[in-house]
Amino acid sequence: MTSSKLGSRLSSRRRSDPGLRWVRVVIAVLATVGAIDTGAITLKKWGLLGALSCGKEGFFGCNGCEKVLASAWGSIAGQPLALFGCLAYLAILLMAVVPLVVQGETRVSLSQRSWWGMALLSTAMAVFSLVLVGVMLFGLQDCCPFCILSALLSVSLMVFSLVGGDWEDTGTLVFRTVITALLVGVVGLGWAASANRPAAITGKGVPPAVLSDSNPAKLALAEQLTASGAVMYSAYWCPHCHEQKELFGRQATEKLEVIECAPDGRNSQKALCDTKKIEGYPSWEIKGVISSGVKPLEQLADKSGYTGSRSF
Repeated sequence: MTSSKLGSRLSSRRRSDPGLRWVRVVIAVLATVGAIDTGAITLKKWGLLGALSCGKEGFFGCNGCEKVLASAWGSIAGQPLALFGCLAYLAILLMAVVPLVVQGETRVSLSQRSWWGMALLSTAMAVFSLVLVGVMLFGLQDCCPFCILSALLSVSLMVFSLVGGDWEDTGTLVFRTVITALLVGVVGLGWAASANRPAAITGKGVPPAVLSDSNPAKLALAEQLTASGAVMYSAYWCPHCHEQKELFGRQATEKLEVIECAPDGRNSQKALCDTKKIEGYPSWEIKGVISSGVKPLEQLADKSGYTGSRSF
């Protein structure tokens, strides 16, 4: 083979696969970890992962992500925010892997486009993740280890995407990434501010309002539970506590004996919760026995000796 033909083949190979191939592998690994991370958060939010009780304390003093997931910033359009993050990680994974396995002209057309896609999408993910970290630190004043991991992964993906591509025009790259970062930053900050409005109305440390109505049987059960000395230990940020209250309805919940255990909750009785060694929310204390998790009304009726109507 002549040197000219060898040079031509090498040049053709470089053109068909611009950028560093090993960087694609690293990006694929990081995107896989991110998809698993955000996928786990999504399943937890949907109630498909983990017990139906909120942990008292997570890693490094964090509330096990429950407070973050239950906040006004934990969802968009009724779906967990982590779901959209998971889809973004999967998109990055596809853009990193597909050009490595396809051949021919398809590989040529996908390769450079995928670098642009990974660079711009990872930039958007990194900026939005930093907005969320700011919300956790200054808005919720708490942290979520899984959310912090996702932010670190997003920033890492952005760095590798920008470094790994074979950019012929760095000016265009800088312009597009800066515009993307500014747009996502402005939209993200606007969303964070608007999502906080419901929290500002209810006040700090106040649980969300119960929306469902109570029927006579639910009212009677709540009155029986309170009369028998039953207590529900709760935290205002706990989504499963809110779920338990919704089972009773608004009027019946007002008749329950609910103890706030979150230290920053309204009318907190954290010392009592510590004395009772409450480890998960909600927890019920009925006839001296404490158990955690959302309880069906039928089960609460059995435990408390309720004998009235069970048309819950």
